[in-house]
Amino acid sequence: MSAQPVSSPNSSSAQGGRRAEDPAGTDRQARRTLWVAAAGTLIALMAFTTPIASLADTARGLHAGVPEQAWILSSMSLGLAIALLTSGALADDLGRRRVFVVGAVVLALGSIPCATAVDGVELIIGRVFEGVGAAAVIACSLALISHQFPPGPARAKASGIWGAALGGGIALGPLMAAGLGPTISWRATYGALVLLATGLAAAGAKLLVESRAAERRRIDWTGVVLLSAGLGALIAGLTLARSGLTRPDVLVLAVGGLVLLLGFAVVETRSAAPMLDPTLFRNRRFVAVNVAALATGLGVIAQMSFFSTVLQRSLHESELIASLALLGWSAVSVVTALFARHLRISGRLQLSIGLLVVAAGQLSMGWLSASSHVLQGVPGLIIAGLGSGVINAALGREAVASVPTARAGMGSGANNTARYVGSAIGVTIVAIVATSARGGTAERALATGWNHALVFTTTATVVGAVLVFLTRERASA
Repeated sequence: MSAQPVSSPNSSSAQGGRRAEDPAGTDRQARRTLWVAAAGTLIALMAFTTPIASLADTARGLHAGVPEQAWILSSMSLGLAIALLTSGALADDLGRRRVFVVGAVVLALGSIPCATAVDGVELIIGRVFEGVGAAAVIACSLALISHQFPPGPARAKASGIWGAALGGGIALGPLMAAGLGPTISWRATYGALVLLATGLAAAGAKLLVESRAAERRRIDWTGVVLLSAGLGALIAGLTLARSGLTRPDVLVLAVGGLVLLLGFAVVETRSAAPMLDPTLFRNRRFVAVNVAALATGLGVIAQMSFFSTVLQRSLHESELIASLALLGWSAVSVVTALFARHLRISGRLQLSIGLLVVAAGQLSMGWLSASSHVLQGVPGLIIAGLGSGVINAALGREAVASVPTARAGMGSGANNTARYVGSAIGVTIVAIVATSARGGTAERALATGWNHALVFTTTATVVGAVLVFLTRERASA
């Protein structure tokens, strides 16, 4: 087998010039890269959302109690949080194709113990490894796309396809689980993920070309350890907080995580080759896109992650109906992301407007009661889907455009870290608020708690929209 060419984003001017004459992205290698990267994002998000529909069957099969169920839902977030930025930064220096393929392999290997688990602990460990593998795939996918598609119409189109894959994966995971679970077993879903991730690794190894930064930097191992440990402790604390905010282990993990993250910030300011360049935070475009990602996680992702639970436990809908409701939101976001490239506005305005549209949809999903019908939430799902599609298309493009070309992996990793840390915080708050309401039946209390939780998620989205709008880049002197 012939060796794949290794190229730097900074040395691709010839390729960039050739592709500039072909804005539709018809270059064969560019199209191969786009579809493999989009497929990777789709599969990674399918793995992330699978337990939303299969949790009840999984808990029964493994005799998992409430604490273990919380970990089953959150364990992949733990893997994503600790590995997204690290994977992106390492990919810039070690090779994006290499890290992408390794990530797909880890995702496949992590899915094996999920499919064969004999207890909740084994499944949780497998889900953490799924998260680590998915982190490498997601972080590298945007960097690979940015290398093949120069700024302009071609990249806008490619970013829209990547955003569509993001939205599609969120809905297809629960739908696959709802389809395979009742007919075969909840384990079949993880078996399918093994096959999908294995195929992805093979496709990546065969179809992708290598790219990395022109100058390889020393790996910031101190930063890697501090960031991974800090985010890991924080996510673990948030997961345990669902059983009680004042538990000693919650406080220890939360405080310990924050101290480690503070240490990471200090180390990065003093490092000659930081994993996350602190000077990027003086770049308002970088700040805006990461605030938008954080608000997306705190708001709409957290809300949609819990919506399935409300439909099943309060409105007594089936897993399939709950998954189809999520598909309605996702399908609209997929179509919108594909057409969002036609918007002739800046990325900052696109993100801000998208967040405001999402907020309108979120608010429309409130006012539920135990006697409500699932169709009552459809208008809100459609509106939120429109906004999510606009956001997803812009996030992918702006995440890599806001950093130096050679550090596209760092930009992608930072942006996705903000999104999934935000979702971990948001889901915890939504779960605590939604389950703390009292009065009447359990179904009525959960519906009331859901309405209260929407105040938080909608507020988080609106605040994010305002902050993004205010991060206007300074006019040059």
